Amino acid sequence: MKRLIVDVPPGEYAVTRLAPDAPVPAGLLDLTGVLVSVTRTPAELSIIAPASFAVDGDAAERGWRLLTVRGPLEFTLTGIMAALAGELAAAGVSLFALSTYDTDHLLVKHADLGRAVVALRAAGHELVVAPEA
Repeated sequence: MKRLIVDVPPGEYAVTRLAPDAPVPAGLLDLTGVLVSVTRTPAELSIIAPASFAVDGDAAERGWRLLTVRGPLEFTLTGIMAALAGELAAAGVSLFALSTYDTDHLLVKHADLGRAVVALRAAGHELVVAPEA
């Protein structure tokens, strides 16, 4: 696995589940400079957004921190998410993973961020952790 650069921006995220037929919350897609993910399946509407953006839902998990692999990554690259997930699993850090066209993103609980950073650095990756505002 090649050495990756992983950015850790400030701020916490929330993962929220809404009913499968729920509308996308107003203003959500107007957010810029942050990760916002909307995924609809037959069973749910899943929202990932900064915790400061209130989304009322069936279930919400707050207190996540974002780790973004600096990209763009070629579609032909293999094993990036598996390697990062394996390194975090070995450190006892659970994660929530998602990918976009350009790169991969991991969310880890705020309480686990320190262990995640140590584990990924020990595996040879560069982590750029932004100071909290």
